[in-house]
Parts: sequence; structure tokens; C-alpha cells
Amino acid sequence: MIGPILNSVGIIAGSIIGAALAKYIPKRLQTGLPPTFALASILIGVNMIVKGQHLPVVILSLIFGTAIGELFYLERSISRGATLLQSKLDRFIPLPRGLTQEEFSKQFASLLVVFGASGLGVIGSMTEGMNGDYQLLLVKAIMDFLTACIFAIGLGAGISFTVIAQLVVQVALFYLAKPIMPYMDAAAFGDFSAVGGIIMVAVGLRIAQIMNFAVVNFLPALFLVLPLTYLWRHFFG
Repeated sequence: MIGPILNSVGIIAGSIIGAALAKYIPKRLQTGLPPTFALASILIGVNMIVKGQHLPVVILSLIFGTAIGELFYLERSISRGATLLQSKLDRFIPLPRGLTQEEFSKQFASLLVVFGASGLGVIGSMTEGMNGDYQLLLVKAIMDFLTACIFAIGLGAGISFTVIAQLVVQVALFYLAKPIMPYMDAAAFGDFSAVGGIIMVAVGLRIAQIMNFAVVNFLPALFLVLPLTYLWRHFFG
């Protein structure tokens, strides 16, 4: 299991380097880069959405998944956890001057989705679990390193805490790959990709401060795609 570890190292290294370079980076660059990343997230999401095979499955997964997330207060729990962890470690990893705990927790939740629940991370983890090929996760590690660098400039090294969720998700998928992969045919993968794409668009809109979606509450939708795809095909062909 090499890929998840490489991905974690990339996030941590990017967070530390970005925070260390923050005082040398012009303010205009600090404010200009996140909106660019937001556009990139939206573009990735749109590219994933068009792969969907069954629109009703995508919509139902998103509705029921979001309902589950709202009922269990996933977003609020993650935000509170991030705030608590940051406050406990503030002595060692302080927030950048002028950044509030609330602002940090909002961005932290968005990055948690980007690092821990992206389509590339899911597929990469399952691919390595099936055949030992960690190349996809190596690519993601490089991308996450750059992303962490960019956001750590404004948010500090505290974003490195996202590796907890990233590692848990990828390790779980690594071990679940063999029982799940046989059911992940082209249609199921397309629907899964579409749901993940919608979440990525929501992340981009949130980072751009256009709409403050509770993106963490969307995540249960990813677990509903596979069963709903098979139920839809069984009853409606």
C-alpha cells in the first residue's frame, strides 16, 4: 500500500512549504490563486458530470446522500473537529494573522473533500488495491502537493490535518477494492463520476465564495451510487 502514503506525504509537504513561503508571497498572488483553483475544480467537475449514464440515479443519490449528511450533521461535525484540533495545536501550528477560526474551518471542509473524496483518489485507491498499481495516486500526490502549497499560503500548515480523512478513505478503498470492483462496470462508474463531479463543482463554487454549499454533507451520495444504479437497471432496464 504505497499510493495512500505518498498522497499523505504530498499533502503534508505542500502544507508545510506553502505556510513557510507565505511571508515571501505577494498578497495579490495569495488572493489570486484560490479563485483560479476554484475554476479548475469546476472544470474537473463538469468533465466528470458528462460521464453519467443514468440521470435519475445521479439525482437520487445526491438527494438521499445529502439528506443523510444533513441528518448526521457531517459538515458541522467536521468543522467543529477542525476548529478544536486547530485550537489545541495553535501553539505549534498557529493560524496566519488575520484568519479567523470560522474562515479556516470553512476552507478546511472544502479541502477535505478535494483531498479525501476526489474521483482520482477513489479510483486510484481501488486500482492499487486490485493490481498494486499506484501510478494514479502518485499523480494525485503531485497535484495535492501543489494544491496544499497554494492554500497553505493563506490558511497555514493546519490544512495538513486533512490527511487524516484522506488516509482513512484511501486505505478503506484499498482493502474494499476486490469485493467492489467487479460491480463497478462502465454504467456504475459513469454515475459515480457524475455524482463526484457535482460535488467538485460545489467545492469550486464554495472556494470562489459564490455559494456556500455544505460540501461534506454531499459525501454519503458517493456510497449510494452503486446500489441505486443496479436497482434502477433492475426495475427500469
